Amino acid sequence: MNLSDHDLRQLDENYLRRLSHIQLLELSIKLLVDHKVLRDRVNQTPENSSIPSGSQPPWAGGVKKGEDPNADEGDADGFVPPEEAGKANKKQEDDVGDEDKVGQPPSPESQTKGSKRKPGKQHGAPGCGRKVDLPVNGPAVLHRASHCAGCGLELSLEAEFTARTGMYVVDVEMGSRDMPGLKLTHTKHLYGDVECVCGHITQTKPGRCEDEPTWSVALTEWHLVGPMLAALIVCLAMRMRMSRPRIQEFLNDWLGLWLGKGTIDKCIHEVGRAAEPIEEQMVEDVRRAELLHADETSWKEKAVLFWLCVFSTTTVTLFVIGKRRAQIDRVLGKIFPGWLMSDGLKAYRKFLKRLRCWGHLDRKAKGLAESLDAVAREFGKQVLEVLKILMDEVYEARKKPPGTVDIRQTHSSIVDAFMETCRQYSDSSHEKTRALAKEFLYDWEAIWAVLSNPHLPLTNNEAEQLLRHWVICRRISYGTRTPQGSRVVALLASVIETCRKRNASPWLFLADVLAKRRIGEKVPLLPAMDAAKREAFPLPS
Repeated sequence: MNLSDHDLRQLDENYLRRLSHIQLLELSIKLLVDHKVLRDRVNQTPENSSIPSGSQPPWAGGVKKGEDPNADEGDADGFVPPEEAGKANKKQEDDVGDEDKVGQPPSPESQTKGSKRKPGKQHGAPGCGRKVDLPVNGPAVLHRASHCAGCGLELSLEAEFTARTGMYVVDVEMGSRDMPGLKLTHTKHLYGDVECVCGHITQTKPGRCEDEPTWSVALTEWHLVGPMLAALIVCLAMRMRMSRPRIQEFLNDWLGLWLGKGTIDKCIHEVGRAAEPIEEQMVEDVRRAELLHADETSWKEKAVLFWLCVFSTTTVTLFVIGKRRAQIDRVLGKIFPGWLMSDGLKAYRKFLKRLRCWGHLDRKAKGLAESLDAVAREFGKQVLEVLKILMDEVYEARKKPPGTVDIRQTHSSIVDAFMETCRQYSDSSHEKTRALAKEFLYDWEAIWAVLSNPHLPLTNNEAEQLLRHWVICRRISYGTRTPQGSRVVALLASVIETCRKRNASPWLFLADVLAKRRIGEKVPLLPAMDAAKREAFPLPS
């Protein structure tokens, strides 16, 4: 680079006007060379440089199909949403199945670059059968009817049982504190008839939950994978961020169990469907919360850009994926009575008791303070100074009983003077300076509400930290491919984080949920914070 940051800080309009034509030409040549170098760096992509593909933002290359999911949204500071940036990218080809006939292998032409084939197994490709060949552990499990379906009398254990159908189930058992570890079990389950003294024959069959049109996966006991093994697969996929092939490799190497990638994927979706009714419990808890942290990050579903939103209370963490404004309205409703900590998204402005994250404002002010523009540097330094003074006062007020200190009244002169400063810079020629000044004026009450209630949080770090793990998952997996996949991710993430927050094991709870839902029973309540529930679903130390 020809010009350093020190050089650029000295350049302004007055300096340029003082230069002669020859001096101005020489400076322009240096600026032109630097600008081309910077433009080349901006235009670098994984396709034209050695930049890794994971370094691109999730919205890069996004394609909008039909209506823009978030066309009516934006931040208070003029931030352009990722989906808007994605509109400028080249439109990708629609992923549709190739024209090969069903039952025939795909043609060589369809396998070339630019093919429209869907990812995964193609129609007509050879499949493989079940490879589980394990010895059966222990005696067969007899599923006998307990009462006669005709007369209603209790069936005695002496009544003869005739097996009609059966299946093998592979599951894992967790060890105790004395003998920790995992034990793989392979059990034979038999279903059949029992004759009552009245002459009526009662038959048992594997349990099954009623089919739902929004789910393509069934909930039934007729499944090779048991509840606890399914919970382990969910743990490997959702918590350990392992892909389906890596899960397959892990189970084969460590447990001696070979499962197909399709079976592994269906297990994850089945657990997600089993946990769906739990979302209603969490939504109710969120709406009753006295303090709620909310944040969002972009999420790609195949080629369409949506948002992963998180809502966090002291006992519940709820994730949803979809159109940002629609999901906020669905979860919070029209009126939210508690305090809402969020960023500057316009969708949150309709809620009266709102808090703004000072961390966002502090970072933007630091960016201005380090700017090459003199006006931006001056405003950034003033913002940092005001935030530092008031932040120290908030920390001091927290040492006193709630309700005894109102910083906004005791330091009204600082707040009023800063308002005049924001009005002065709200028409600045520097874009980011103008945007930050307007952001303060737009959300004035939400930003300074903490001064009258110093025991409320100053930042939205809790929600941002909850999103961090799932942002890493998004970077690894590149999002999801189907609406059902997005639904599964949001449901399982909500249950996992909520159980962790309540000091309970999410895997034991999910196994219990799946076992009950497979036989058509209601989903159990979320683990509570009392000691009895902690013993039922203990969190390993």
